[in-house]
Amino acid sequence: MEEKTIIALEIGSSKIKGAIGTVDLSGSLNVKAVEEERICDIVRYGCIRNVVETAAAVRSVVGRLEQRVIPRKIEGVYLSIGGRSLSAAVISVERRLSQEAEITRRLIEDITDEALASSIPDRSVVSVVPRELMVDGSPAPRPVGMIGSHVGARLNLITCRTQLLRNLSRVIEERMGLKIMDTFVRPLAEADLVLTPEEKRLGCVLVDFGAETTTVAIYKNGVLVHLATLPLGSRNITRDITSLNHLEERAEELKIQGGTAIPAGSEAGVICGGGEYAAINNYVCARAGEIILNIVKQVEYAGLTPDRLPEGIVIIGRGARLTGFTQRLEQLSGLKVRTGAIGNKVRVLDGRISGADAVDVISILSEAAKAGPRECLSPAPAPVVTPDPPRQVEPEKPKVVTPPVQVVERPKVVTPPVVTPPKPLTPEPEAEKTRKKGGWSLGDLRRRVANLLSENLYEDDDE
Repeated sequence: MEEKTIIALEIGSSKIKGAIGTVDLSGSLNVKAVEEERICDIVRYGCIRNVVETAAAVRSVVGRLEQRVIPRKIEGVYLSIGGRSLSAAVISVERRLSQEAEITRRLIEDITDEALASSIPDRSVVSVVPRELMVDGSPAPRPVGMIGSHVGARLNLITCRTQLLRNLSRVIEERMGLKIMDTFVRPLAEADLVLTPEEKRLGCVLVDFGAETTTVAIYKNGVLVHLATLPLGSRNITRDITSLNHLEERAEELKIQGGTAIPAGSEAGVICGGGEYAAINNYVCARAGEIILNIVKQVEYAGLTPDRLPEGIVIIGRGARLTGFTQRLEQLSGLKVRTGAIGNKVRVLDGRISGADAVDVISILSEAAKAGPRECLSPAPAPVVTPDPPRQVEPEKPKVVTPPVQVVERPKVVTPPVVTPPKPLTPEPEAEKTRKKGGWSLGDLRRRVANLLSENLYEDDDE
């Protein structure tokens, strides 16, 4: 495989991020650049509200990224899917065979198609994640190649509002003229990037604390067992502070400079910046406590207890920078907490890129690199050929005249042309031809899901 350049976009509620990565011959990802544009109120809870202003912000990010790849142009992007409307539901799919036979990949693809074809009003399926696979009633992490007559699969069906996908298509394809190469569910991509296989097996909670939403993904026995998006984020804390007659920009500064999630009356509670922060931190502590209690409640909704999640909580997102937030999260959840980072799974070539801040968009690059990356840039221009300098012409030598030789022409033999019959056209698979999400094909998603169901769910990464 030749080196590919891939582009990822993450359209969030407070900012739009773009990243450039290259995938080398060995499949390793190198991150070359990350750019972002701050936005306000044109995207709410992860869903685009104003396509004109969002397209302008995306154009700004794409333009700055193109400065890194001059003279080539960006023609396609990989997108992330997230936001408040993202949710997961468990479905069961079964296949009974007339007699014992080998479980084939084709059978797994049929199960995948049935899951992707699930119809939910006003919602679109954006991913299917395996939860449990059974052959003849016994767990079968790798069913392909086994012998049996009954295959059962419990799958996590990840869906979002159809409007979210339509608006993404309007901005990226219609207004920007870019091709959407593929889409990836952001919380799942982040989990694959920052969690280790051991953490997923033993049990852990991934928390993405964003501006307007907080996403909670819980893993146990190597699979996703719960996914929820809370309509609460760090901006809720900022807007609470505005009730003290501060503009939102100033409220954000006060929150960062002296806000703390630890109650002032506790042993660890410290008020910085004088008496003004006493009133500010009343709001900060109250809202931070509400967000934390909602995070902790998800463990109960998943049917688990803290003792069954020994790897604790891994938190990402800029909201987690709030002073004392992780400490209070540990206190109220009874679980250990660490900050997620990209680790050594990818190589960052620009020292100005903060891995902790760019987990969201780098995770999309990482998923694209693993899923068979496609070139996102225009072809490189052909090299300019410089003409050779004129050569000195030597004086002509006298020509020697040779008498012509008489040539006798032979009769030509006419060979009839060989007619090659046209090859029959292979019809496009119906599942890939007709089914769409937004404006792009579901073929890539179908292939990725079939690969997941065909592989060992609990197998360690190469690293």
